[in-house]
Amino acid sequence: MSTPVTRRRSVPITSTGIVFIVLVLTIIAGAILTAIAGRNFFSPGNISAILTGTSILGFIAIGQTLVILAGSLDLSVPYVTSLASLLAGVQMAGQTGNIVLGVVVALGVSALIGLVTGLVVAVLDVHGFIASLGMGLILAGYLGSNYKGSAGSAPREFRLIGATNIGPVPVSTLIMLACAALVILLLRRTRAGHHLYAVGGNREVARMSGLRTVTPVVMAHTLCALLAGMAGLLLLARLSVGSPTIGSQGGYDLMSIAAVVLGGTVLAGGKGNILGTLGGVAIFAVMDNVMGVMEVNPFLKDVVRGIVIVAAVAVYARRTAGRRPARFEKPSLADAALEEAR
Repeated sequence: MSTPVTRRRSVPITSTGIVFIVLVLTIIAGAILTAIAGRNFFSPGNISAILTGTSILGFIAIGQTLVILAGSLDLSVPYVTSLASLLAGVQMAGQTGNIVLGVVVALGVSALIGLVTGLVVAVLDVHGFIASLGMGLILAGYLGSNYKGSAGSAPREFRLIGATNIGPVPVSTLIMLACAALVILLLRRTRAGHHLYAVGGNREVARMSGLRTVTPVVMAHTLCALLAGMAGLLLLARLSVGSPTIGSQGGYDLMSIAAVVLGGTVLAGGKGNILGTLGGVAIFAVMDNVMGVMEVNPFLKDVVRGIVIVAAVAVYARRTAGRRPARFEKPSLADAALEEAR
């Protein structure tokens, strides 16, 4: 009498799981290298420095994730960040009573820029790469012709946002994480979030299914610019003055895209999540901190970042090719659930 053989299927690790495994390995390697250099990686000051490094890029990368999920790109974010820091600084002019006005003007103009870019992409059917590149050039020209250097001044009460910690955790990091939580709720719990995934996955199929394909794309670009504006406000709080080059000097356009891709979001759109992006941002922050302690050449830093990005994309590409179902084989419910988790 034959006994039934029970086949156990191994549960594959999701892309988000891989990101956080790599983050843990990066932290372990960083702790060892930092100890060799005679420093304590887990000291409160170093942890605070790493978390501070995640805040600015985190804001922009969260917005960039929304845009990429919608099947677009936004290369204008560094210029929006610079413009927001200048507008808020000039409006505040060192006066506590002008803080609210400065914040409203900076975020309002940022959202308007994103709205225009989104309409160009969705209504005029211009690819996001071109539309945001053009918007970035317009903003760069405006900043270069109207601001010859730092301008404005943030009052002391506003600067406390960038200087206050709760334990080793900066307040700016907590604000960034709160924004991330709201965006996660938007993507998972609202109809607009589900439509964003659908339009990014296949815009034509979404349109034929009765979805309004313009709204999710415009929403993604508007929120992306709004979050870039918040990054500008945070930079103003740290530096106390607005700067026309602070965004481009940080390379936030390419760095945010790199963090999103490293976090497992598909560059073609329709697949990814905010948690993976936060993991990607944290990996870059740890790497930069460790290379700073080791006094690595800045050009070598870019080489290391490039190798990590290419390796991550190669791993995701091989996983995608390896899990294609056999022809005529119907995927099980478990497979469908795992596919959704990725």
